[in-house]
Amino acid sequence: MTATTMDIETASQPARGQGAAGEMIFRTLCFSAATLLMAALAGVVVSLAIGGWPAFRQFGIGFLFSSEWNPVTEVYGAAGPIVGTIVTSILALVIALPLALGVSVFLVEFCPRRISRPIAIAVELLAGIPSIVYGMWGLFVLAPWFALHIQMPLLMDLDPNGLLGQLFAGIPNGANIFTASMILAIMILPYMSAVFRELLLTIPSQVREAAYGLGSTSFEVVAQVMLPYVRRGTVGVIMLGLGRALGETMAVTFIIGNSHGFPHSLFDSGSTIASTIANEFAEATSDMHTSALVALGLVLFLLTFAVLATARALLASDKH
Repeated sequence: MTATTMDIETASQPARGQGAAGEMIFRTLCFSAATLLMAALAGVVVSLAIGGWPAFRQFGIGFLFSSEWNPVTEVYGAAGPIVGTIVTSILALVIALPLALGVSVFLVEFCPRRISRPIAIAVELLAGIPSIVYGMWGLFVLAPWFALHIQMPLLMDLDPNGLLGQLFAGIPNGANIFTASMILAIMILPYMSAVFRELLLTIPSQVREAAYGLGSTSFEVVAQVMLPYVRRGTVGVIMLGLGRALGETMAVTFIIGNSHGFPHSLFDSGSTIASTIANEFAEATSDMHTSALVALGLVLFLLTFAVLATARALLASDKH
């Protein structure tokens, strides 16, 4: 071994030592970040469980199936807010999903390049509007317009004893389950359309061009080529929108009517878990009232977790 080779190996040993030390520090920081996140998540769950335990101990499993919410008699049930949360979120998803898909397909497939990017930015800017602004707009603009032009004509024309009459029954004030769902749909639309657009942009142009070359129409290309190509990502988009709708608070609080009972129609007043907590937490003077609200928070956490777990299960099954 020559002197030059020995010098090179001697010089490289400190560099290797420094690299190993840096690698160890990097691994430790990454592990610490992951551990901190899991510890924070576990802390949230434990604190919610401890805070809500008095309500679960007092009312048992009936807390989840009773719609009675009476702070005067200290009787609380979470069924009304749970049903309102699920109904408004699903309705918002039903409204927003086709709109988000249509916007993304238009921007990717039909919109001229020089204006597609500005339109996409404008749609994404909707996500930056605070939820309280949506709530105020819904309360002062959408609700009066909806009551005058939608609810009143339906109440006048439909048979109150018929199926449609019962489905659209309610006080014509514009504050109801359906208008809250419309606000939620507007709020989740930017997120869903942005992700849909990014998914469609991942499709190779050769795939679409080949379909057009075979004589397919635009509808056939979208329905039979593009959407199947991003099928797995679509599940994630749907669950993203649903998870966003489940936890929305202020916008829904303004316009849902804040009634703790079961909603009996689309135009009936209702409440969600988040709106109930926002409305009453500052006014909860008794320990049981506070515990019931914390228990609602735990239910919302578990509900959101169930949505995410379902999404993961669907994605895993789609791989096979």
